[in-house]
Amino acid sequence: MNDVKRELQTEGLTLAEASIVSGIGRTKLYEAIADGLLIARKYDSRTIVLRGELLRFLKSLPEVQ
Repeated sequence: MNDVKRELQTEGLTLAEASIVSGIGRTKLYEAIADGLLIARKYDSRTIVLRGELLRFLKSLPEVQ
């Protein structure tokens, strides 16, 4: 078991973390949430984006021609 290295990966990202991971600014992420393009969740006062939802949003962006 010592030979097995396990890494924990946070599934719920704050907007600041989602911004770093995606390379998109927090303001633009908030706009995407307001427009219904990115689904976020609330827990108390925290806004959380699930890692899979962030990936879905990024894949939905148009390709560069």
